[in-house]
Amino acid sequence: MSELKEKKLFSETIYEGKILNLKVDTVELPNGNISKREIVEYSGAVAVVAHTRDNQILLIHQYRYPAGEQLLEIPAGKLEPGEEPLHCAKRELREETGAEAEVWQKLFSFYSTPGFSTEKMHLFLASELQIKEQDLDEDEFVEVEKVLLDEVIQKIKEGKICDSKSIAGILAAKEIL
Repeated sequence: MSELKEKKLFSETIYEGKILNLKVDTVELPNGNISKREIVEYSGAVAVVAHTRDNQILLIHQYRYPAGEQLLEIPAGKLEPGEEPLHCAKRELREETGAEAEVWQKLFSFYSTPGFSTEKMHLFLASELQIKEQDLDEDEFVEVEKVLLDEVIQKIKEGKICDSKSIAGILAAKEIL
């Protein structure tokens, strides 16, 4: 197989924000041509398929401004600098749903949109849950819903669950459960 790597020649930061940065890199392509790459730098995230003893999945309703609508998703959140993914997953599950899990299993990691973003998502399955109270950030508004696993799969098929992390996590967890 031929070498398909691109060589960075120059990088310019366009924007530095609270949760992401935007840069434009000038690269040399494998054939020697020069091109530009627009890159969203993001520290990464976790997502959790939380499975109850009665075969339900904890989902959250959350308004997503870029999508312009309220989505039904699995709990998820941003990794803090230097934070281990499992620690982040435990924190986000507790904050968003109030749940704590006795059993944790790493499903897999994936790049959410590798064409323009550095975001790497780490998916976990959490089970043996104890439900307590949510501990949301002051700018976070989510509602929790418990849905039977078969109904969650149906919601994916109907397009009612339409974000990639939730679909990937739920389908991967279904194979284990």
